[in-house]
Amino acid sequence: MKLKYYLFAATLCVTLHSCVVLSPKKYKSLLAERDSLSNRSTSLEAQLSSLQADTMHLHRALADLQGNYNTLSTSYNKLNDNYSNSSTKVSQLSSDLQKREERLKEVEEALKKRDAATNALRDKLQQALLGFQQSGLTVDIRDGKVYVSLADKLLFPSGSIVIDEHGKLALQQLAAVLNKELDINIAVEGHTDIKKVINLGQIKDNWDLSVLRATSVTRYLTEVQKIDPKRLTATGKSQYQPIDPGVTPDALAKNRRIEIVLSPKLDELYNLIKQ
Repeated sequence: MKLKYYLFAATLCVTLHSCVVLSPKKYKSLLAERDSLSNRSTSLEAQLSSLQADTMHLHRALADLQGNYNTLSTSYNKLNDNYSNSSTKVSQLSSDLQKREERLKEVEEALKKRDAATNALRDKLQQALLGFQQSGLTVDIRDGKVYVSLADKLLFPSGSIVIDEHGKLALQQLAAVLNKELDINIAVEGHTDIKKVINLGQIKDNWDLSVLRATSVTRYLTEVQKIDPKRLTATGKSQYQPIDPGVTPDALAKNRRIEIVLSPKLDELYNLIKQ
């Protein structure tokens, strides 16, 4: 409104300064011009207020956008850091997986070699001991090991721990193979049936009988057949690991036995597993 009054005053001053007496027509014209200027002033003030309001709105919108940008920028940086960390972890896991797969292949190859060696040893023993298989000798593979099972009648007289000549011949044939297979560990296990030992002097029970028969076989293999004693162990199992749980004469005869358990040395395999 102040602008309207300034314009009117300026017009009035010019008019008075000119000292010209205005005609009614000229006076009306000046009033019309004044009103026009007043209307334009009002319009300009309205536009100014609108522009100021728009400017404030834009400032608020810009502040909101800046805030959103800052939030998104922070989130992006976190995601980027997470991606970098995840990428590093993925690379490490991928490397570990590759190493594990390589070790697995090595272990599989070692197991294949073990199985091949075990099968070859079984075949050699079956061929070498072929003549004794009708006398209660068997050769088979269990859990990656070769089991040579000799019935007690093949090795010992009844109730005795002294190996007879027929048994020595079978052990001699077995030792001929084992002395050529130096990477084989040997365990000699004595087994009995469930009948209690009666009147056998120093042999008090089935534990004694199974242990003493195992040590008799071990002494013969080491002292006579010259197998390295470091390769052998001797144990007695008594009656507690029967082949046949029955109580018939045939079942009892199966359970009275010496088992020579042959297992390839697995140092290479153990080293692979421990890595």
